Amino acid sequence: MKKVTVKKGKISRGNFIAFEGIDGSGKSTQIALLNNRLNKEGIYCYTTMEPTNSPIGSLIHQIMTGRVKTDNRVIAGLFVADRLDHLLNEVDGIVSKINEGTTVITDRYYFSSYAYHSVDMPMEWVIRANEQSSAILRPTITIFIDVKPDTAVERIAKNRFHQELFEKKSRLVKVRENYLKAFELLTKDEKYMIVDGNQSQEKIAEIVWDTVKGYFNL
Repeated sequence: MKKVTVKKGKISRGNFIAFEGIDGSGKSTQIALLNNRLNKEGIYCYTTMEPTNSPIGSLIHQIMTGRVKTDNRVIAGLFVADRLDHLLNEVDGIVSKINEGTTVITDRYYFSSYAYHSVDMPMEWVIRANEQSSAILRPTITIFIDVKPDTAVERIAKNRFHQELFEKKSRLVKVRENYLKAFELLTKDEKYMIVDGNQSQEKIAEIVWDTVKGYFNL
């Protein structure tokens, strides 16, 4: 789902904030809280997510829910294509919105591919496959909400009628490890923060805000 929020104080170039975390980490909640906070400060914002609702993203959703079967290498390639379209689409692409002064907040970006797809293939391959996206646009900051896999699985069980392909606990353990590995590998190239997601929603939101507000001179 995508949402546009128009407020006063539009800036010359928007910031790009990416939220990351294993499924059940609470990203969606923190994105909503940050968006509301920025609204109150008069910041022009747009929220989005990956996979998208484009034709490519819709196919990925069908694969993730088991309606379409394919190899994990194919899935990785589809995410690369969906991400490039997410950036470059002439209708609602992230790059055009950033350039027009909109701050974009996304639920997942290329670190999700690094973490999830590296369970099945070398991380170096996944990073190379996404080089076009990172060359086009790196996040102003990537915010990783770090929760224990046990906690994530409990949240998923409470909130969803079915588990998607990448939500099994044993896989989430590996995905979390891959996130941390990717951040370490790319620490010189990327700006990121790791937040303890086992705290209250309010505490996490305050930690996020204390960092993010600096990018808006608030």
